[in-house]
Amino acid sequence: MLLSITDILFHPLSNAIMTVLTGITAIYWIFTFLAGDLFGDADADVDVHGADVDTDTDADVGESTGDKPFFQKALEFVNIGKVPFMVVYTTFKFIAWIVTLTTSVAFGLAAWGWKSVLILIPVFLVAFLITRYATKPLVKVYHAMGYNGEEGHELLGRTARMRSTISGNTIGAAELKIKSDVIRVNVKSKTGDPIPYDAEVMIADESADKKYYLVVPEINLANVV
Repeated sequence: MLLSITDILFHPLSNAIMTVLTGITAIYWIFTFLAGDLFGDADADVDVHGADVDTDTDADVGESTGDKPFFQKALEFVNIGKVPFMVVYTTFKFIAWIVTLTTSVAFGLAAWGWKSVLILIPVFLVAFLITRYATKPLVKVYHAMGYNGEEGHELLGRTARMRSTISGNTIGAAELKIKSDVIRVNVKSKTGDPIPYDAEVMIADESADKKYYLVVPEINLANVV
């Protein structure tokens, strides 16, 4: 029986990939629990949205403004911002793992060899949709705990890296890291000057409607010389 379970967990390749990824996530939570931060980080988790997401409501993503990048909408779709990123990510990965194991047995993917990894594409799509509804009950739980995502003023003055090119009134995306969390926020050039992809910027201000942050190029030796 033990050998049979091991075979299912690590064969074919698609199962092995998801088993390893799920195992890494499990180790993360074990260390988080041992560090005593399992719930302590939940209230201060800095996952995602910053100024461009209304985390105080339970409105569906379909009611959000249409000027947000696709990636931003995708994050909102699975309730990131209303539920901490690592909780949503863990839920998604666990669902994808279960679906992968189930489909490998149901469709005999062991005979596919390395091509079995192709099943992960539809598996991820299915897991993504299920994650939205699996995390919905957690929205109310975290709201009751006082979790409202990252407060906008906490990002001011931080350095981020551009994930799109912006200029004028164009709104793009930038990423920054706080602790072990990678946060993506909507940004606009404060002066209107062009800011290229992958450039380092400083979050200087927040828009009046709290839909995006205003950024300026980060001044350092690399861009001064």
